[in-house]
Amino acid sequence: MYKNILIPTDGSELAATAVRHGIALAKSIGAKITVLTTTEPFHVFSTDTRMLADTAPIYKKHAAEFAAKTLDGVAKLAASAGVSCETVHLEDGVPYEGIIKTANVKNCDLIVMASHGRRGVSAIVLGSETLKVLTHSKVPVLVYR
Repeated sequence: MYKNILIPTDGSELAATAVRHGIALAKSIGAKITVLTTTEPFHVFSTDTRMLADTAPIYKKHAAEFAAKTLDGVAKLAASAGVSCETVHLEDGVPYEGIIKTANVKNCDLIVMASHGRRGVSAIVLGSETLKVLTHSKVPVLVYR
């Protein structure tokens, strides 16, 4: 049925639960997984050029370290479960667009992701990456809550 499952993660506890579920699903059906994390672009709220020069590289460095740690952790979980795993880190992108793009580029036939965890007005006002993926993706999405 499914041969390549995309599992996006932001490193949160809710995402980690969805990751474990996605790995278990992949193992049970003999699928491989592609794990994705995205780094949002650096946003500048200062006009001090020294701050701009110092802050962006530090942000990129910390974001790359966090992404590597997150992806390595998932790769180890997948390996211990005997599931083939590819990792992808997209930098400077909008998360939901990166998820959909990666699903298409990597020929994923299912996306397994966590719900956003927001409820009520904050969910309506802030939206969620999950909702945006559900709205725009042509690839089936399984949402873990």
